[in-house]
This record gives sequence, structure tokens and C-alpha cells, in this order.
Amino acid sequence: MLKDDYTHQGKRRKLISLLREKGVAGEAVLEAMMKVPRHLFVMDTAFIEHIYEDKAFPIEAGQTISHPSTVARQTELLKIKKREKILEIGTGSGYQTAVLCEMGVKVFSIERQKELFDRTKPILERMGYRLKLIYGDGFAGLPLFAPFDKVVVTCGAPFVPPLLVDQLNKGGRMVIPVGEEGHQTMLIIDKDAGGSVTESEAGLFRFVPMLGQKAR
Repeated sequence: MLKDDYTHQGKRRKLISLLREKGVAGEAVLEAMMKVPRHLFVMDTAFIEHIYEDKAFPIEAGQTISHPSTVARQTELLKIKKREKILEIGTGSGYQTAVLCEMGVKVFSIERQKELFDRTKPILERMGYRLKLIYGDGFAGLPLFAPFDKVVVTCGAPFVPPLLVDQLNKGGRMVIPVGEEGHQTMLIIDKDAGGSVTESEAGLFRFVPMLGQKAR
């Protein structure tokens, strides 16, 4: 049974205040994060007491649930508008996915780890989120559902996958951490109305590596 009591909500309010102090200015992003009970996405109860701190925690398949500040920053950089089509590469715990859903967009999310896919899909469904969740290779994107207004990659990519750029709508934006394991530069890829692509940087971050093909 999903439980989100006053204690959880109070801790979440403190987290949101902390994110404001750290420079997260997008109120729509903070409002969405306030609605998402982060504790429901972590199965290991050893971390529950600390789940509303700005920390990453390990989850299944050697992956992590990202720092809330990282989730906030990536979401803020996307400059989301309601009813946009968003492609997320790396469903993971489903926490970032839920925040995107709360932003009022249509979410398509890919996860390559079968263990995580099977775990996360029912959690998001029980929470009432309507989205398209796919078990597949993030490097390939989802050409059948393209183009997408925004693309967000929640794992460290060795390079910008060209197929994801191809699937980005004109006027669209991709936010992707690129670099070696444990040290990535957050890149913003913008595609203008004519289809030309420009790239800018938004700081250093740390993500688990983006891997190709599907893993069982």
C-alpha cells in the first residue's frame, strides 16, 4: 500500500526549501517535486530516514536514485511547457519520471535494465501516472514515437547519441550529461526551427554510465 503521511510531506517541504537555497528557481519544478513522494521509489528501508536529504542512494541493478538537486536542475534546464512530448532515457527508480509527469507533459521513458523496468513500472502505475514505459536501448531512442519536444538523459553518456538528436523536434531541447564515468558535463542541445543544432554547457555532475542494448 502506498503511504505518504504528514511526516513525509513535512520532510519534503524542508527538501524543497533546501533546493531553493541551492538556487533552484523554477517554481513549477519545485511544485512538481513537492507532489512526488520520493520515499516510495526506494525499496531498501535502510535509506528511508534519509530519503529527503539531497543525496543519491543505491537501487537495484547497480543504479542510483539521483540527488534531488540534480533532478531539479535537469528538469529546470529542459524549460518544459505543458502537454509537450518528453523522451526520458533511463527510467531507473522512476522518481525523475514521476516529476516529469507532474509537470503536465506526455512522458515516454526507456529503461535497459529488465530488473528495474519490472520493478518501476508497477510503482508508477499504482501512483496513477499515465505514460509510455519501454524496456529497450536508450541509444536508439524511440523512432516510432518521434519527434519529441524535449529529451532528458539521466545517465552519463560517452557521447551525444546521434539518433536522439535526430528524434528531437525542431525548436526542441535535449539535456544530457556527457563524459567519463563519475565525471560528466551537463550539455544542453538545442535544435532551432531550421533544424540546426547548437550546444552549451551547464556544469559538472556525476551519473552512473549510460549503457547500450538491453540487459536482462
